[in-house]
Amino acid sequence: MNTLNRSKKSHAGPARKGLHPRNLHNQGYDFPALVKSHPALALYVKPNAYGDRSIDFADPLAVKTLNAALLKRYYDIVEWDIPEGALCPPIPGRADYIHYMADLIGLEREQPSIKLLDIGTGANGIYPLLACQIYGWQCVGSDINPNSLENVATIIANNPTLKDHFTLRTQPDKNHIFEGIIQAGEFFDVSVCNPPFHASLDEALKGSQRKLNNLAHSRGEQKATTKIPTLNFGGMGAELWCKGGEQLFLKKLIRESQTYSTQCRWFSSLVSKADNVKPAKKLIGKLGAVDSREIEMKQGNKVTRVLAWTFM
Repeated sequence: MNTLNRSKKSHAGPARKGLHPRNLHNQGYDFPALVKSHPALALYVKPNAYGDRSIDFADPLAVKTLNAALLKRYYDIVEWDIPEGALCPPIPGRADYIHYMADLIGLEREQPSIKLLDIGTGANGIYPLLACQIYGWQCVGSDINPNSLENVATIIANNPTLKDHFTLRTQPDKNHIFEGIIQAGEFFDVSVCNPPFHASLDEALKGSQRKLNNLAHSRGEQKATTKIPTLNFGGMGAELWCKGGEQLFLKKLIRESQTYSTQCRWFSSLVSKADNVKPAKKLIGKLGAVDSREIEMKQGNKVTRVLAWTFM
């Protein structure tokens, strides 16, 4: 598979602070070019408070359409779509995760022999899609929700070049993460994960309301006008919350990784809550990992982190 066309890099708007040097979105969103590539986006592009072209990031349809445009223009992925309410990932940040994983395993260019496992690929399949298109990696996406995997299968079918690079597996047991997914004799170079970070649906909705209020504040409004919280980046069930929230999920992920310590070179996960990093690193060390890394990713004023560890 050919890697993406780097001549498509945007030159519109101010550079985004802190994105990975190889990230194609370092110069912001080139809305005229995106609309030309994906005309459906035109409906949502309007001048913002500063007079610049933008979209309403509190509008789930606008965010989804922007994603489809970004994936088409920069990554040659067509007809990307997700069901109503499914998690809609911010493309620049997700691309950053993949670039940092490439750095972790010592790569800067296409390497088709590299194999990636995405735990909880969701209905969007974003990490394998980007890894396939940027680096030509072989990818496996796992999820507990067969409906989510069915949607990703449709995306793969719409993009035939992905067929030999991206496969899907259903996790049959909600109590397991790697078991039932990593097969006997199989080896992965890296696993990635965006864990559910809330402990309940109520907590997820409150978190979304805070996001909406922050967006309203950035537009000079006192607070979000919506009374019922809507998830502008979506998320259904296991995509957003699980019993015990992110902390308990990370604990399970780390403990089970030890069982598969010889079948994956680097395990990794996004950690949305800074307070969860220290206990996770402590457990990683306790279980005998020989190396662990905390990778900080920045996009504007937002800081996220990836925790990676290896037993090899």
